[in-house]
Amino acid sequence: MLASVSTVCVNDLMVLLTHIATVIGMKAAVTRSRPGATLAGALAIVGGMLGGPPGIAVGGAVGGLIGWITSGQFKSVPQILMELPAAEKQKLCAEAMAAVKNLDWTDAAQLIALVMSNSAIRDKVLGVLTTYLTNGLNAKLKYRK
Repeated sequence: MLASVSTVCVNDLMVLLTHIATVIGMKAAVTRSRPGATLAGALAIVGGMLGGPPGIAVGGAVGGLIGWITSGQFKSVPQILMELPAAEKQKLCAEAMAAVKNLDWTDAAQLIALVMSNSAIRDKVLGVLTTYLTNGLNAKLKYRK
């Protein structure tokens, strides 16, 4: 496990990751089965209360369909990053810190300038972000054309 990253570093690194994702037009569809299953179950219960056994079938089918339709919608990666819980941001930034640990920066703007001017480091940071999204969040990625 990587060492804890200070709040200032987390903020700077999140700004960096957001900047890189914005520059390359990165979007991700996060697969979430739990909300779809919850919706299907809730609509099955409501359908059962309103329509008996046929209502259960109709409610479950409608809920499952709605869950399936909404599960793979693409969102911008900066939006996904902003919505991450603090613990996930900390985890992602600890991984990204390994790519920028040899850089000396005072604020997010300087960190962005240093990383964007060095293609090797930029590619490492992008690799960390891509790996986190695909493995950690089970997301499918696409880029601006």
